[in-house]
Amino acid sequence: MKIPFLDLKQVNAPYMDALKDAASAVVESGWYIRGSYSEKFEKEFAAYSGYAYGVGVGNGLDALSLMLRAEIELGRLAPGDEILVPANTYIATVLAVNAAGLVPVLVEPDERTFNIDPTKLADACTEKTRGILAVHLYGRLADMPAIWNFAKDRGLLVFEDAAQSHGARFDRPHLSSLVSRLSSNAVAYSFYPTKNLGALGDAGMVVTDDAELARVVRMLGNYGSEQKYVNRYRGVNSRLDEIQAAFLLAKLPHLDSWNARRREIAARYCSEVKNPVVRLPEIPADPREHVWHVFTVRVPDRATRDALQKHLESRGIGTLVFYPIPPHLQEAYAEAAEGTLLPVNPDFPIAESMAETVISIPVSQVLTDDQVSEIIGALNEFVC
Repeated sequence: MKIPFLDLKQVNAPYMDALKDAASAVVESGWYIRGSYSEKFEKEFAAYSGYAYGVGVGNGLDALSLMLRAEIELGRLAPGDEILVPANTYIATVLAVNAAGLVPVLVEPDERTFNIDPTKLADACTEKTRGILAVHLYGRLADMPAIWNFAKDRGLLVFEDAAQSHGARFDRPHLSSLVSRLSSNAVAYSFYPTKNLGALGDAGMVVTDDAELARVVRMLGNYGSEQKYVNRYRGVNSRLDEIQAAFLLAKLPHLDSWNARRREIAARYCSEVKNPVVRLPEIPADPREHVWHVFTVRVPDRATRDALQKHLESRGIGTLVFYPIPPHLQEAYAEAAEGTLLPVNPDFPIAESMAETVISIPVSQVLTDDQVSEIIGALNEFVC
């Protein structure tokens, strides 16, 4: 049995007619950038996510950097301010902070959740700290109540990198009064094809309850312009095109059912994988907080991971590692200096250990029960 890590052709196949109709409608409309499809998807996805405003952009990296740049233009951040980010995130999170002229300060993750550890935020704060950029890694929401409380006490801005968590939700009626409403300044999404809600190309969005922030993000993504040939800011070209918006509109109604299937698969893995070598992830008390963008397990060391990967490959099962090199060890930051790229602090043993010991197995909604059983059997049969 051949089980790829993710088969995008299979993911999109059931919706081929709808996707073809969407493409045809856009082509026939004669309007291809920031038209009616983009406007509709911005409104629908913002509402789906629980926010008032959505601004479509070219990709997830731009969504991150433009929401931060907008805060600078509005005077809420200044170049050189420090933003706390998890040390085990994908490098895009760190690159976006740099691109906005800000300084990323890395914070170790919680080994239980893989997300930024709120108990370590205080140690990372300095007099230059102005915000926190939480990442919902692997599809599990970070501990936002704890982050919001911490930020409120210190007057920090809060942002979210939700590139992997489309559709993840808190059970808000049971949260404290502080967080009974959405409390982050803005949230950045990517619709890269492999995401739980994926376009058929690059696409991204910033969602927020702040009308002025949304307005500035929109201008920054359009060369800094709101009125044609009148440029208020030194912007960039980053706009959600009509055809990707149309594809996303066709797929959005199915997202909750896709996530539900991912949760079913994750529950089977967590209950049926019995190999003590394989450390399973935690299912949160409220399962809606996790949409299982990837299902990531840990093993004792790098050698064991390599052996497990080869074992699964021999059974036809695809795997990936998210992520094998943490940002602070990437060559791009080899000569980073304090105050410019990354503050000099190379001691991130948890993030480095995760990079050596994590491995992700298939979990997409198109997996059959037989395929899931095959993966479980292969994991249980592994001997290191």
